[in-house]
Amino acid sequence: MLKFTHFSRVLLAALLSISFVKSVNAEPTATLNVVVKGINNQNGQICLGVYSRAKGFPMNTEDVLKSACVQPQGNTVTHKFSGLKPGNYAVAVVDDQNGDRKLNKDFLGIPKEGFGLSRNPTVSIATGTPSFYDASFMLMKNQNTKINILMKYSLDS
Repeated sequence: MLKFTHFSRVLLAALLSISFVKSVNAEPTATLNVVVKGINNQNGQICLGVYSRAKGFPMNTEDVLKSACVQPQGNTVTHKFSGLKPGNYAVAVVDDQNGDRKLNKDFLGIPKEGFGLSRNPTVSIATGTPSFYDASFMLMKNQNTKINILMKYSLDS
């Protein structure tokens, strides 16, 4: 009988705790499909970084919100990022030929590997590195957003 009353108390406590649990509403999320076009070779990996703020964009890989590296099979790569909160984002892409997961540059700061940015802003000696604002776009809740990024293997003229 003692075991039964102890069991009854545990069962009652469990049922009461369940009744006090609030239902949690899932926060709306968005999906981002990134299509990278114009890949020149299949030797390295195409590395993508999603940034949610200007800090570190586009060079600092420590400030990326989500990232992925994909082995190219042709001149186009597609990657899907899920579970993003609605808001402003920018994407930076590198054709990482040596596996160091960063954009290698020469002594003048000119990229030696292919690169690309969301919204495909001009990148030249005159314009310099585009800002987060130049490359940012809006993700809306409960939507799939597709962006196209064109790889560049030299600066724009």
